[in-house]
Amino acid sequence: MNKINMDNGSIEVSEISLGCMRIAQLPNTDAERLIKTALDEGIDFFEHADIYGNGRAEEVFANALGMNSTIREKVFIQTKCGIRDGYYDFSKDHILNSVDGSLKRLKTDYVDVLLLHRPDTLMEPEEVAEAFDNLQNNGKVKYFGVSNFNSMQTELLSKYLKQKIIINQLQLSITNTAMIDSGLNVNTKFDSSIDHDGNILEYCRLKDITIQAWSPFQYGFFEGVFLDNENFPELNKKINELAKTKGVPNTAIVIGWLLRHPAKIQPIIGTTNYKRLQDICKASQIALTRQEWYDIYKSAGNKLL
Repeated sequence: MNKINMDNGSIEVSEISLGCMRIAQLPNTDAERLIKTALDEGIDFFEHADIYGNGRAEEVFANALGMNSTIREKVFIQTKCGIRDGYYDFSKDHILNSVDGSLKRLKTDYVDVLLLHRPDTLMEPEEVAEAFDNLQNNGKVKYFGVSNFNSMQTELLSKYLKQKIIINQLQLSITNTAMIDSGLNVNTKFDSSIDHDGNILEYCRLKDITIQAWSPFQYGFFEGVFLDNENFPELNKKINELAKTKGVPNTAIVIGWLLRHPAKIQPIIGTTNYKRLQDICKASQIALTRQEWYDIYKSAGNKLL
C-alpha cells in the first residue's frame, strides 16, 4: 500500500482508508476478518462517525481490532460529529460530548482526526474554536478537519481556529464529478460549468487540505453503484478493458482513477466484504496514464471542449 502525506508531510498514512459506516451490523468474526484484511493490505487509516449505527460501528471496530495501547499506536483513527436527529449541531457542548462518547466506544484516549460532519448554518465559529482548543489541549484530538464544506465555509471557520484544517471529506466518484467538471468548463454556458462548491478542488490544493472521497462507487446520492450497472454501459466497458489490460479487478480501476489525480485524494472505502477489499487495494499497484484517466472520465458521459 502506498502512503499519502497530510498536513504538509507531518502525517504519513495509507492512501486508501477503510470507512466503517456499515460494520455496525457485522458479527464480530466478520468484523475481525475485515479489519485484519485491511491491516494486512497496508491500510492503517480507519474512518468513523458518531452517528454510524448510532455509535455501534465504533464499538464493533474497537472490539474487532482488540484495542489496546500497542495496537492503538499502529492505526490512525478519524471520527466525525455534528449530525443529530433531524438537525446539525456545532455547539461547543455537543462537540465535546460527542468526542467523549466516541473515545469511550473506541476504547482509546484520543482520536487522530476529528471532522465536522456537515455544515451547520447556525455555526458560531468562535464556539467551535473553543471546543477544538479544549480537545487539543486535553490530548483528546490531534488534528481537525471538515466534511462537505465549501471554500468559504472553510475560510470562515479557519479565521477563528488556531488549528489548521487538514482534511475535507467530499462526495466524489467517476459519476459524481461536479468539482472537476466546473474547472474543465470555465467560461462556457454549459451546465457542467456551474460551480456549486466554490472551486473546492483547487481551494483544497492551494490550502494543502487533503480531499477524502466518500462513496467512490456510488452514482447520484446513494442511488446505487455504477459498476456492472446496465445504466452505464460505456463506462463499464472502458473500466473492464483497462482492468483486463492491467490485470486487476474493475474495482481497482475505479479507485485508481481517484488516486491518479494530483490532488492526492484519499478514497474512503465502505465495503464490508474482505475479498472485495483485497481487490480494491490492488489500485495501489497500478498507475493510470493521462489518456486512460480522461478516457474513463469521458466514458461516464462527460465531454471535453
